[in-house]
Amino acid sequence: MRIEYFQLIDRITALNLADHTIKTEALVPTTSTIFEGHFPGYPLMPGVLLIESMAQTAGWLIVAERRFESMPFLASLKEVKLRTFVTPGSQLSLSANLVHDGSGFAVTKAEGRFEDKIICDATITFRIMPFPNAQFRTSMQQVAERLAFPMEAIGNG
Repeated sequence: MRIEYFQLIDRITALNLADHTIKTEALVPTTSTIFEGHFPGYPLMPGVLLIESMAQTAGWLIVAERRFESMPFLASLKEVKLRTFVTPGSQLSLSANLVHDGSGFAVTKAEGRFEDKIICDATITFRIMPFPNAQFRTSMQQVAERLAFPMEAIGNG
């Protein structure tokens, strides 16, 4: 997890387009400037970053479903639940499944787990748009490579 760069997942561990599912992992860093203020003496992962971790996981599923032809932009959140505190050094397992894709929007359900217990979940809606330019698409493919994105799963590997 590279919080300062807003790269909140470390690795894609599973992608199944037949089932419309994805799984990722994220290790909450033990040190980061965000923990200095959240909270002094009792560092916690901000809830908004847990939500962003779920959104990034679901977003990569949409990118895969669309085979890097378009990208998702966060549009809305429903039924968000933050169930417990997450501390530095926690290894998170995140997952998402695609519920609906059409009319320029995609709806996903996502969750985060720590030690096999659900720590957060949400229904996340994305607006689907073309990549703004080829350079941006290329940069997304480079990030995908760093995340061990299984290009073979989408027929581009």
